[in-house]
Amino acid sequence: MRKQNETFATYFVLQGLSDDPHIQCFLFVSFLLIYLLTLLGNFAIVATIHIYSNLSSAPMFMFLSHLSILDMCYTTVTLPKMLFSLIFGNQTISYTECFLQLFFFISFGQSESFLLAVMAYDRYVAICCPLHYMDVVTKRVCVHLMVFSWFSGFLNSVVHTGLATRLTFCSSNHIGHFFCDITPLLKISCVSTLLNEVVIYVAGIFVVFTPFMYILISYVYIIRAILRIPSMAGRNKTFSTCSSHLTVVCMFYCTVLLMYMRPASYAKDYDKIFALLYTFITPLLNPFIYGLRSREVKQVFKKTFTKKCKKRCS
Repeated sequence: MRKQNETFATYFVLQGLSDDPHIQCFLFVSFLLIYLLTLLGNFAIVATIHIYSNLSSAPMFMFLSHLSILDMCYTTVTLPKMLFSLIFGNQTISYTECFLQLFFFISFGQSESFLLAVMAYDRYVAICCPLHYMDVVTKRVCVHLMVFSWFSGFLNSVVHTGLATRLTFCSSNHIGHFFCDITPLLKISCVSTLLNEVVIYVAGIFVVFTPFMYILISYVYIIRAILRIPSMAGRNKTFSTCSSHLTVVCMFYCTVLLMYMRPASYAKDYDKIFALLYTFITPLLNPFIYGLRSREVKQVFKKTFTKKCKKRCS
């Protein structure tokens, strides 16, 4: 009888953010603007770093370019589908499209988690061991660390998505979210999700909590090293090289930890707000944070803008 009642879902229905047509119109314009600004800002960071050889050869900016690429991919996985749903009112998503979205969302998100830890390692060596920086953080090491970040996110996504495809959805195909995420999918499954939940918490410890703790410990040593600098100007200059990264880390990890690593009894009314923060707002703000706080990036933008102004005037 149980098997007779089970049906294989060929599509899902996303709940979205609102059913009000007027609010949907406002949301469409807002998120379209967010998407365009995210692509423009992150692409500007990547292009600037790769055009100027003095930036592309520096490990910190190599990592930053990959962070911007991840942010563009991360946002593109979810936002275009959401914009399509808002403008046409079609909230359905096919089974295949849903799990592809889930796979790439987890992959890019976890890769960003590891990359932020790699960037913390770079700042730690640069500030705490400056004399050995060029010998420790070589180009080969940078490539290995970036490959590790991308591959780890991909491997973690394979595990979560593979386990999710084994679930059966029979009671409902309505996902209480605006994209296909692992937690909303578990809620509508009519079979035991215990294995999935255990893997989420175990993987979360290794791919989210552990990198986050490593970053915090790294910054304890970094701040101790900064406080030993005798001059206030020297302290401010040194801290400015890692303040952008620290700001991005706080935005990314705080929302992700609140979303996935909280107790089951925690109120879930703010799930969509947390998801909006780390899915759309963080990738949008990252290039502006680095552009405004990084002295090198500001100098390059200023130099490029000055050149263009002179060409137009002449």
